[in-house]
Amino acid sequence: MTLIVVLTEEALGAADVEHILDLHPDARFRVLVPADTEHNLLASIIDHLSLGELREALDDVLGREPQPAAAAATATEQLATSLAAFEAAGAAADGQVVADDPMPEVRAAVADPEVAELVVVTTPHALADTFHRDWASRAREELRLPVLHLYAGTSELG
Repeated sequence: MTLIVVLTEEALGAADVEHILDLHPDARFRVLVPADTEHNLLASIIDHLSLGELREALDDVLGREPQPAAAAATATEQLATSLAAFEAAGAAADGQVVADDPMPEVRAAVADPEVAELVVVTTPHALADTFHRDWASRAREELRLPVLHLYAGTSELG
C-alpha cells in the first residue's frame, strides 16, 4: 500500500482530508505537525494583513502570539484532530509532532521506499510563498518525489 506523507501547520478538517483522499483513495498516511516554537513576528504580521486578518495582526504586535509550551500542546491537539479526520473518512493514518523546522523529519519520513508523495497543507504565507521559502518549495528543491501544496480548508493549490 502506498504511503503519503502529509505535512500540515494546522488541524486538517474533513474538506482537507477529502481533497487528499480524492487523489489517493487507497493510500495510508503519515501526518507531521510542527510545533511553531519559533514565531517569526514580521512574517506573521504580513501574513495576517495579506489575508485581511487585522485582529490577528494586532495580537501579534501586542505580543499575544503563542508561547513555545503552548505551541507544543497546540501541535499535539492538531495532530489528534487530523488523525481523527482521516479515521472518520475511513483512511489509515499515523503521525507525530515534529520540530519547528520540519524538513529534517520530512527527509527521514520520505526515505521510506513506500512513500509516493508529500502533501503540504498550509494557510497562505505572503513572504514565504512569494520568495519560495515555504515548506512545499523547499521540499521540491530537496526531495526526489512529487510535492503537492494545498491551502487549508480550500481546494486551492499553493
